[in-house]
Amino acid sequence: MTEAGPDHLADAPAVSAVVFDLGGVLIDWDPRYLYRSLFDGDEAAMDRFLATVCTPEWNRGQDAGRPWSEAIASLVAEHPEHADLIRAFWDRWPETLGDAIGPTVEVLADLRAAGVPLFALSNWSAETFPIARPRYSFLDWFDGIVISGEVGAAKPDSRIYEALIERHGLDPASLAFVDDVPANVAAAAQLGMRGLVFTSAARLRRDLEALGLPIS
Repeated sequence: MTEAGPDHLADAPAVSAVVFDLGGVLIDWDPRYLYRSLFDGDEAAMDRFLATVCTPEWNRGQDAGRPWSEAIASLVAEHPEHADLIRAFWDRWPETLGDAIGPTVEVLADLRAAGVPLFALSNWSAETFPIARPRYSFLDWFDGIVISGEVGAAKPDSRIYEALIERHGLDPASLAFVDDVPANVAAAAQLGMRGLVFTSAARLRRDLEALGLPIS
């Protein structure tokens, strides 16, 4: 099992609900989908730009609540030679979205059919999540969705996990938490959740079955 932290103890409550990350688990998101066209297929130049200008760390600021207008303005001031490319990250943001990750959506559907409560906890800008939400109908299956940009804290910051717990009156020990980033899973485990590092839908299905969830 890809569980983070110690195995659950015999007297721990059974897992009764599952918390899913979105990007990389249920939704394929990648700025390369946009920038490949802007760099005319020059992968090396595109990767340099995304590693040194519109970096994951910069994007994380928006996930943690920084307004896009502020993020774009400050980065353009720092890299004026890339102004058009930087502005494209916001202006053409929908082009960074890929498809739903079908096999994981099937796992979600099976849990839903079995009556398992479902929640989402995602690092996502409060300004871009409303753009994405109508595109993926399975987002309506969740009993609650907590977005980092709305909280003002991004995983692995404990505040976003606490927001989920408090808003929905959840017992952390009864939750399985699924994320493709090990640090995010470790943070959930620190709060008492059963953490599962996502690597594939097939492995996730096995891990959830091992926790006693009705998924087969």
